[in-house]
Amino acid sequence: MSVSEATRETLQEQLEFIYGNHQVLADLINLIETTQQQHPKLSDVQAGMTANDVVLISYGDSLNRNGEAPLNTLHAFVRDRLQDAVNIVHLLPFFPYTSDDGFSVVDYLEVDPAIGTWQDISKFAADTDLMFDAVINHVSAASHYVQGYLADDPNFAEFCIDVDPTADTSMIVRPRTTPLLTSFESESGTRHLWTTFSADQVDLNYENPKVLLEVVRVLLEYAAYGARIIRLDAVTYLWKELGHPSVHHPKTHAILQLARTVLEAAAPGVLVLTETNVPHAENISYFGDGTNEAHMVYNFALPPLVLHTLVTGNAEVLTAWASDLQTSDQTCFFNFLSSHDGIGVRPVEGLLSSAEVQNLVDTVLAHGGHVSFKTNSDGSTSPYELNITYFDALNNPKSEVLLAEQVARFCVAHAIMMSLAGMPAIYIHSLLGSRSDHVGVEATGRYRSINREKLSVDAVLNELDDISSLRSQVLTSLSTLLKIRREHPTFHPQAVQQILAISPQVFALVRGQGDRQVVCLHNISSQQVSVSWKALNLEPTHVHNLLGEVHQIDDDLLLKPYDVCWLSTNPTP
Repeated sequence: MSVSEATRETLQEQLEFIYGNHQVLADLINLIETTQQQHPKLSDVQAGMTANDVVLISYGDSLNRNGEAPLNTLHAFVRDRLQDAVNIVHLLPFFPYTSDDGFSVVDYLEVDPAIGTWQDISKFAADTDLMFDAVINHVSAASHYVQGYLADDPNFAEFCIDVDPTADTSMIVRPRTTPLLTSFESESGTRHLWTTFSADQVDLNYENPKVLLEVVRVLLEYAAYGARIIRLDAVTYLWKELGHPSVHHPKTHAILQLARTVLEAAAPGVLVLTETNVPHAENISYFGDGTNEAHMVYNFALPPLVLHTLVTGNAEVLTAWASDLQTSDQTCFFNFLSSHDGIGVRPVEGLLSSAEVQNLVDTVLAHGGHVSFKTNSDGSTSPYELNITYFDALNNPKSEVLLAEQVARFCVAHAIMMSLAGMPAIYIHSLLGSRSDHVGVEATGRYRSINREKLSVDAVLNELDDISSLRSQVLTSLSTLLKIRREHPTFHPQAVQQILAISPQVFALVRGQGDRQVVCLHNISSQQVSVSWKALNLEPTHVHNLLGEVHQIDDDLLLKPYDVCWLSTNPTP
């Protein structure tokens, strides 16, 4: 195979925009053609999404058993316990690393021997689609890229960004309160390197086209190793420039467009997901024109908005926001409520007032969680993310509320996420109903450890076998919702969606159209709520609840506290 003339022209234009020339075009073409020749089957698969797609987010070693590679332990658990619930596993960085639980990568193309091998990855990919992390904004200070740079190896010249420490960096948008520059000793003396996230995470210098080529090579290797989805971590910050905020730089978008062009030429079946934890309007810019950047973007506003909805017992803000959600016919949102990170609050800037954000902060602190801060351009700090498990964010561990009600409250939140247009993803600690790991925070000194506990799989299995346990009740309830969702094409990630404003206590929407619709009702309050059949434009005799029986009071539909009701108009149940 060879690269088409149209692809060559597109790559040339993209390189000229980024660098003012296209001197590495031949190298890019060579990378694509080499991949095509060595992995011809990659070209036979086209990118696509189905209603069946549900993602489990997990570290490779979230589940452990003595004497067994953690990747194999997780693989067996997914195969044996989650077959009906998920079909894609997002393996958080499984590479050798030095800090940040995997996000300071030492080698992009090695598997951390503590959790397994590439052979284990291949076995996993044989029966479960996988998502790989591409941590391409920065690398570990111990990586050969940084060490080569500090050793003045010409192969790694200008791989990092050396900044005069007296330079004005006040315009740079910071996601952390740590210093932007970190001092390193090199063969040529002291270097002050750009470190957006931490002193151990050194940013790559995309002004050097060799860096771009190296990252493209890595992305193509991930495709060859079986990644169906590639998650581009922290891409907001790719292109750095003094005198510019260095977020959402036009050249960052151009790099993403180039990566999309390369993957469509060599591995068209791979979906690109961008991780851009920023205000909603900025986040959706990574869809590009709907065809040329990310296939999916994280729906980062959803977790704090759903939390706000359940905390206040009022769905009006969520309803108004969801009414404006739009994607193209080639894109969709990646919907989630929790992940390995905390619950970001930057995405709700302009959606929630400062008082409403503070209410979330106060709730999380009252429930035993923590709050992480960022540094603003004026030197002040403001909340960046809430660190707590999602179950504890919704349910105070000190509460005397019955466990069944706590589980229902947790599950209605996830039902909202599952019902929305987009691809749903659920973190392993949410699927297992985990409580906050305070011991982990004390051990590491990092707030994010509160939601990253490493679990004994045998202990988890014992709890799941006890139907009265929290883990068993949560997994059973969420698995039921996921199984039903996956069986109905009206929940296709890109199927039509209409938000209904019928009650402040109910988040409601319609998926699908014509006689193939599902009307999704979610009581987000602790009170019974009645909904008029007329308000739903439905006849009760013409629908059935996918989740069980329909409860009525007089001529109205009755929703119990935290009830979920998915009403299908499909004449065939």
